Amino acid sequence: MTIGVGGKSAEDALAGLSDMMDGAEPIALAEYRARVAAAQALLREQGLGALYAHAGTNMRYFSGTVWYPSERLVGLIIPAEGEPQYVAPAFEEGTLREYMQLPGQLHVWQEHESPYALCRRVLTQAGMDSASRLAISEDTPLFVIDGLQREGLPWVNAKPITAACRMRKSGAEIALMQRAHDMTMAVHRATASMLRAGITTTEVESFIAEAHRKVGARGSYFCIVLFGVASSFPHGVKDAQTLRDGDVVLIDTGCLVHGYMSDITRTYVYGEPTARQREIWVLEKAAQAAAFAAAQLGTPCRDVDRAARAVIKAAGLGPGYELPGLPHRTGHGCGLDIHEWPYLVDNDETPLAEGMCFSNEPMICMPGEFGIRHEDHVYMTAAGPRWFSQPAHSIDDPFGLAV
Repeated sequence: MTIGVGGKSAEDALAGLSDMMDGAEPIALAEYRARVAAAQALLREQGLGALYAHAGTNMRYFSGTVWYPSERLVGLIIPAEGEPQYVAPAFEEGTLREYMQLPGQLHVWQEHESPYALCRRVLTQAGMDSASRLAISEDTPLFVIDGLQREGLPWVNAKPITAACRMRKSGAEIALMQRAHDMTMAVHRATASMLRAGITTTEVESFIAEAHRKVGARGSYFCIVLFGVASSFPHGVKDAQTLRDGDVVLIDTGCLVHGYMSDITRTYVYGEPTARQREIWVLEKAAQAAAFAAAQLGTPCRDVDRAARAVIKAAGLGPGYELPGLPHRTGHGCGLDIHEWPYLVDNDETPLAEGMCFSNEPMICMPGEFGIRHEDHVYMTAAGPRWFSQPAHSIDDPFGLAV
């Protein structure tokens, strides 16, 4: 039997977990001010008048204000010079003020009024002239872009600003991501220990949500649990599965700590692995290790993807995205969003730099058999790459419990 897989009841597994949030500090106001200053420097450098950051993770990144997007415009305007400005419906004013972290003037519109005309007035008051362009965050819905455009506001995609700021994490951001990964790894170990023949994927998902709450999160931010052949589908299948002896188990889950993500996948076998399962498990580990070794400062992201694929191709799988093999990119950035910049994919030439964080998950899919994904996240330091979570140890002892 695989070490650490099975043998405990769900109750005992949960009892072994405790709150891990002590000392996890949210981003401080001074850092939000520094982020705004960095965005303003980029706006001036690129000859842009202002940045519109829509409700969601971009507005949260620059202001700390948590607000989920809806059909009503709520956003943050950062002029190239001057203080940030908020725009929101009048009836939400009291609630939004409770959530505001970064101070700024709040401009409100009534239900029958145009929020786009209000944005135009705010931009004019902030000093943006008719010849200036507005940078609009790439997560902004089309209806907002259309409304702003109808007001005669020339605009560009703000990705060169938002991505440039967000993809290089501060020490405080990395600390929150580290805590989130530590919490999810504890949940992974607990989950593996309570598996039993006959348990369903939905039962395991429920346990993982409760386990994340036990370690201090609000639950699982996301959760994928796959058994057997279903594990060969990277993001799962529509029907639940029941665990049988000899099945490959793939669990991909994560949580939030003050808005920052964890994202870890573990794959192992319930019972005794076959020779075929061992071969592909070890190959996946080698591909992940090759990607990590390639992830050096200044290296283009695409070269990390190529390094993983070279290992898989040398074993006779692929090439490219062909199956059996690796059907998707090797990794994605992570932070306030589970998928953000940079991307470890063949068309991303972004050079790796200190503060960048990304997944390393060159999954191998064997159609009709199983899939193996080892997913751990990496952050770049002045000395090179570092793991948020240590890679799986071996197929017989995935969590290194006997080491």
